[in-house]
Amino acid sequence: MEQSSQQPLVSLRGIMKAFPGVLANNNIDLDIFPGEIHALLGENGAGKSTLMKILYGFYRADDGRIWVDGKETRIKSPADARQLNIGMVFQVLNLIPAMSVLENIALFLKDLPGLYNPAQIRKRIFEQSRLYGLEVNPDDMVAHLSIGVQQKVEILKLLLSDAKILILDEPTRVLAPHEVESLFEVLRKLRQNGYAIILITHKLKEVMECTDRITVLRAGRVAGTILCSEANHEKLVQLMFDKQLTAQIEREDLPRALDPVLELVSFSTHGEGTEVSLKNIALKIFPGEIVGVAGVSGNGQKELCDAILGIEKVAGGRKLLKAQDFTHSTTRKMRDFGLGFVPENPLTMATVPFMSVLENMAVTRTADYSRHGGLTMDWKLVQEDARQSLEKFGFTFSYYLPAKSLSGGNLQRLIIAREMMKDSQLIVASYLTRGLDVQSTLVARQELMRARNEGAGVLLISEDLEELFSLCDRLIVLYEGRIAGEFKPSETDYYQIGYLMTGSQGNHVTTH
Repeated sequence: MEQSSQQPLVSLRGIMKAFPGVLANNNIDLDIFPGEIHALLGENGAGKSTLMKILYGFYRADDGRIWVDGKETRIKSPADARQLNIGMVFQVLNLIPAMSVLENIALFLKDLPGLYNPAQIRKRIFEQSRLYGLEVNPDDMVAHLSIGVQQKVEILKLLLSDAKILILDEPTRVLAPHEVESLFEVLRKLRQNGYAIILITHKLKEVMECTDRITVLRAGRVAGTILCSEANHEKLVQLMFDKQLTAQIEREDLPRALDPVLELVSFSTHGEGTEVSLKNIALKIFPGEIVGVAGVSGNGQKELCDAILGIEKVAGGRKLLKAQDFTHSTTRKMRDFGLGFVPENPLTMATVPFMSVLENMAVTRTADYSRHGGLTMDWKLVQEDARQSLEKFGFTFSYYLPAKSLSGGNLQRLIIAREMMKDSQLIVASYLTRGLDVQSTLVARQELMRARNEGAGVLLISEDLEELFSLCDRLIVLYEGRIAGEFKPSETDYYQIGYLMTGSQGNHVTTH
């Protein structure tokens, strides 16, 4: 692409945006050209999502100017952005499960009349589907679709509403490897037809695979923009961070203990509403090992975590901890046993949003810090423990900020730091590094490996197969509430796991 002879489709100049106590975007300039895939990289808090939400009208810039297709404009709302042919697919997909694909798309169209013609919309869906490889059935209910297909529906929504600038926020985070390849093929076809695509992602490997240019933000500023053909992993990491990344903690070879720290025996649950039923789960986790769980979101991962924690009611089978029966034990008893837990959604499942960072660091360990029969708390000890744990992640914000004021990535780091503060016998980590930047991901993985090396048993649920293969001693695949396969990482590969995750080859694999 000869950008020098082209006019940018989007130009941002001097964009400023501040929130209380945080300068999120500091004098940012950015150009987006037609017919390119432009990656936006940066650590948590670098300002990537804020900048794109300004372009989409979700936020208003405090200062700066925006040109779209050569004309200066003011974007006050997402409706304004859509009129300028700007569309955005958020990390959490915005579809209505109880409606069909066609109905979801129809609701998003700019030109939808009061009395719409379903046959006409169905024809447009088929035309765009065939053109870009976004095959979907317009009459399928969204609730019955896989995450990969739902993402295709989100992209179709934008295309049928005439979007020419597509912003995709972490689009591969819940996709199996073959679904990621399929998405990249769609993006390449869109690029060939002149669409401008902005890809927000933390996965450097994917950036190198499918983008044309890369802009790196650091501390709210543009650290650099380079062509993908001139980039490599080291250059990108240097742009993202002004400090050297820490070395990886080595896996230690440990003798297997005789007794598992956790054993699930013919374990089943009753799924209620949208929940998935676990069916006859047989699983052992030994001290000093990490067992990884691969699976497309919604195949029983949440229910497995909840059942181990004592939140989900057990329908059959047993749950044993160090050979003691904990089948119907409360979450408090599980915690007292020595369970550490990093949940899928830290804000709703692991924090009290209106309490401070320091209070949230102590809330799961009140027995360790209470004094005088529980009448007082040793806040100096809490602060010292929190400081030691949080410093590993490079935290610099006040301990007295409310948890709800933290970004998603910082909140994740807070919970990981808290759960790793004490020695746990069993750690259940659900999507440990989701939304974390490269540095924080490295630290989180180090801490998990350290806990494993010190004898903890770990259950790690992740959508990142690279993470599972690099950290885990064993892998299981969950599909529709069942274990579809069990392997050592050396016995399998990404594609075999990916097909099991989507049920494509579930009947052809022998577990070990």
